[in-house]
This record gives sequence, C-alpha cells and structure tokens, in this order.
Amino acid sequence: MAIYQIYPQRKRNIFSILSVNAILILVTVLCFGLFSVLVLTGKIPIDYIALRPSNILQGKYLWTFLTSMFMHGGFFHLFANMISLFFIGGLVERIIGRKRYFWFYMISGILAGLFFVLSSMFFTSDMSAYAVGASGAIFALVGMLVLITPDLPVYVMFIPIPVKMKYAAPGLLVLLWLISVTPIAFGGQQIPIGNTAHFGGLIVGLIYGIYLRNKYPNKVKNISKMFS
Repeated sequence: MAIYQIYPQRKRNIFSILSVNAILILVTVLCFGLFSVLVLTGKIPIDYIALRPSNILQGKYLWTFLTSMFMHGGFFHLFANMISLFFIGGLVERIIGRKRYFWFYMISGILAGLFFVLSSMFFTSDMSAYAVGASGAIFALVGMLVLITPDLPVYVMFIPIPVKMKYAAPGLLVLLWLISVTPIAFGGQQIPIGNTAHFGGLIVGLIYGIYLRNKYPNKVKNISKMFS
C-alpha cells in the first residue's frame, strides 16, 4: 500500500506574486496620488506629509519621516525616482532578499530624512524647507552597490555611455548639487534638491555595504565578480 504525503498549498495573493520592490513602487505611486489630492483640495496641510526640519525640531509631525518618502514634488520627480528604483531596487532585492531589502529601504529613507533635519542646523536655509521623495532611500541602495558591485556599469541621467557604479554614485551627487546651485550664479534662486538627504542616504548605504562585506566576504566577492 502506497503512502502519499500531501502538503497544503499556500494561498497566493498579490503580495506573494509581486516583488517587494514592485510593491514599494506601486504604494509610492498610489500615495503620491492620494496625498496630492488631499493637499490640493485643502483637506490636510503639506506639513502633515512633507518633512520640514523646523517642525521636527519642535517635536511636531514626526510621522513625516515616513510619509515624505512616499510623496513627490511632481510627476517628473516621481517618474525619475520610480525608474531609478525599478532598476536599482530590483537588483538590490535579488542580492539581499525580500525581507532584508524591505527593512533596508525603509530604515535608509528614515535615516536620510534624519540626516536632512540635523544638517539643517548648519545649512539654515533648509530649516523651513519641505523635503519629499524616495531619493534618500534610493541613494542608500546606490551606496550599498558601490561596495558590493563597484564595477557594475550604469547609466546616469543624460550621459549616453555607462559609468561604473563606484564613479557614478559620487558623480551623481556632485551633478545634482551643481544643478541646484547653478541658477544662483545667474541671479536666480537655488533649485530645491535635497542634497543633504541624498548624501545621508549614500552614507547609510556605504555603512551597510561595509557590514555585508565583513559579514559575507565570499558571497560579496562572488557577486562583485558577476557584475565586473
């Protein structure tokens, strides 16, 4: 008599089918639409959504460390970040896994926001500025890849040739900083780009990359060779 062992099938839902990165992109797009409607119709003030150092330092709206990650300054800002997240985040998730990727992304975004708030005490022009976007978390992903896949060729903005990740990351920071301050030289106003949040996110990613290299030296070496 044959004995068969039957394992119950797990129920599949959209969260088990989609990658964490895809879910983050979907949630970000939905939140952008919802938050935009609520702010534009006057249902809630922008202070409830965007991260503002002067509010945080007074102990107000602390939840904006989280909500600001899922809001953007416009459709182009959203599009640019989500395209970047689609390619970079997808790779990082495959390297470190679903659960670890989710927490790395979320914690990095919050820490990048904290860096923005703390740096505003030195760069006082940011004290009353509003910060929104996923860029801080995305730069953390980039920072990790700088140490895990330093020779990975990537395209940066409008540069038509691929650049190695270890050069692209600092180059992009400098490029965004130049874009933000160039109008001042011609008598204009500085373009509101969260350079300090980007830098903070990159630092978080580099620290995590160092941890992974020390914790899993052989795996990191193999991964680095795959993308060299």
